[in-house]
Amino acid sequence: MGQLQRQMLADLKLKRFAETTQYDYLLRARHFAKHFMRSPAEMGAEEVREFLLFKIEEEEVSPATHHMYVAALKFLYGTTLKRPEVMADIPWPKVPKRLPVILSGHEFQRLFTAIRSIRFLAILMTTYAAGLRVAETCALEPHDIQSDRMLIHVRSGKGKKDRYVMLSPRLLAVLRTYYRVMRPPQPKLFPSRTIPGRAITPDGVRYALRKVLLAAGIKQRVTLHSLRHGFATHLLESGTDIRVIQCLLGHSSIKTTARYTRVSRRHIQQTQSPLDLLGTERGTQLLG
Repeated sequence: MGQLQRQMLADLKLKRFAETTQYDYLLRARHFAKHFMRSPAEMGAEEVREFLLFKIEEEEVSPATHHMYVAALKFLYGTTLKRPEVMADIPWPKVPKRLPVILSGHEFQRLFTAIRSIRFLAILMTTYAAGLRVAETCALEPHDIQSDRMLIHVRSGKGKKDRYVMLSPRLLAVLRTYYRVMRPPQPKLFPSRTIPGRAITPDGVRYALRKVLLAAGIKQRVTLHSLRHGFATHLLESGTDIRVIQCLLGHSSIKTTARYTRVSRRHIQQTQSPLDLLGTERGTQLLG
């Protein structure tokens, strides 16, 4: 894509999109151009529809991936190429709302025990222990770990909002070992090994997680976001107030946090069916 790619990247930066979103949008746009071996500037709605149908029918991409392609192409044509009419009739796909996989505490322990690299142990344990999005973990800098206050400063999270989360004493011990062994070059806590001054990418962490899951013998479909889901669900099950969890996760709305009440098996197991109240003194008081 050449010049067009540079222009699209500049537009993404001017819109203050997250680095991970910039990467994803550019990747999808490149896939589109490569499919036809032509510049997107030379194509239009007909090619977009043909490309998306190919992705659905031939490559069988997931609804979430389909959604990402549509978002990237809408930005490309609407913002960079100033041709929003190309995407005007391209519908957004419906993405099923599935309950996330939640590992048990025992499974998380197996996961961490299976990690042989202190680097990836520190990265994955930080993500779970603080409930971070993987992009937030990757973006951490050493001074964000405030051991004197036992806090982690999360800068420019989703929506460009800062927040503080707790610093686990167990995590702090791992981070100190990691820092002593690896001596990561500034400014990133978890720097890239190939690009000086840049952080490790989520894709690099994702690849490491897949290897660790195999080593731990965990067969569920676990993603990096499953660590954040596990953090929230385990806090809920251990009795933490849902509004505290909302603050720790950086959710703007309590409705977003409330979805974890749907996946907390312990809460479901401890909830009594109204059938069991019928004919009892408590049932008469509550149900009439």
